[in-house]
Amino acid sequence: MAENSTPLFNTFARAPLRFERGEGVWLHTEDGQTYLDFGAGVAVTSCGHSHPHLVAALKDQAEKVWHVSNLYEVPGQEKLAARLTAATFADKAFFTNSGAEALECAIKTARRYHYSKGHPERFHIITFEGAFHGRTIATIAAGGQAKYLEGFGPKAEGFDQVPFDDLDALKAAITDKTAALLIEPIQGEGGIRVASNEFLRELRALCDEHGLLLIFDEVQTGVGRTGKFFAYEWSGVTPDIMAIAKGIGGGFPFGACLATEEAASGMVPGVHGTTYGGNPLAMAAGNAVLDVVLADGFLQNVREVSLIFRQGLAALKDRFPDVIEEVRGEGLLLGVKAAIPNGELLMALRKQHLLAVPAGDNVLRLLPPLTVTAEEAREGLRRLEQAAETLTAQQAPKAAQA
Repeated sequence: MAENSTPLFNTFARAPLRFERGEGVWLHTEDGQTYLDFGAGVAVTSCGHSHPHLVAALKDQAEKVWHVSNLYEVPGQEKLAARLTAATFADKAFFTNSGAEALECAIKTARRYHYSKGHPERFHIITFEGAFHGRTIATIAAGGQAKYLEGFGPKAEGFDQVPFDDLDALKAAITDKTAALLIEPIQGEGGIRVASNEFLRELRALCDEHGLLLIFDEVQTGVGRTGKFFAYEWSGVTPDIMAIAKGIGGGFPFGACLATEEAASGMVPGVHGTTYGGNPLAMAAGNAVLDVVLADGFLQNVREVSLIFRQGLAALKDRFPDVIEEVRGEGLLLGVKAAIPNGELLMALRKQHLLAVPAGDNVLRLLPPLTVTAEEAREGLRRLEQAAETLTAQQAPKAAQA
């Protein structure tokens, strides 16, 4: 193997940081540096790092049984499914290993529904430009972004894209072959673009009018990230099917597809499956996360801290218009649209030992754990301020020369 090569696939442009431990919103590198983690593993570590309740739950389960497969009943699945359905629109749950698999299940559930009703021709799903639904062959087709489709053969059939938040284009795209509409209430990878409540209500009305299923991708927006348990609650609109993952495991990899009983009626024994999905370790993690997130006052605290954070970001935008162009998002799913290349802002934040996540549309995502305190949010704002001051100072000579 050549010098400086790696046995890993070269699919990630990783930062030269190696974290060995974390507590709450803080991460510590092997060489003793400490970072404020406002990336949360891309909105995954909802309860922060090494949350004692999650650690205890996982340790306890690890000493019992890790895996048995879905050939047998898994008590943790029954418990977690009951809690998720009691707290949402859904009646049924299917557990997966990831968000992409949750979306695959959602897509199959929608297609199978129409097939079981005698309409196999209805398998097309309308999605929206800027979407990101995963990295499988079907989900990159659903997302429709050329950079993810390139080099993987013909785009999987059955996905029709329309511009985001364009009702007229959506209406024109509905045909006798349409099975469902699929949307993220807030596009994360697409640049923290928020679908208006009015638009989501129009989607629900169109689905009811045309006999379509409404699918929400809440992989990134769910489990308290926006200040509600799920983002759909802000609009008053309920989907028929919803894909979730990321925050539900608090760092343990798993997801779920939730659906109404009617929407899931075509998913009968043998038509879908998983080997690892819903394993006892994942269920222990998920139930522990819900213990935290559904506790009295938790989501209210998310909303209160997010207000402090949002107001602070707005103030920084006013002070540093040459660095911050726009502030977007809801709850603790926030985005800063940079007035400079977002990679430059990302590196400036990293020099201040603040971690963030890049997104489309020249946006930088700020996704702290939901357990972040007001004081920690203010510390993040202070570090962002220092980064903006440094970038502004660097731009001054360039502006003078111009």
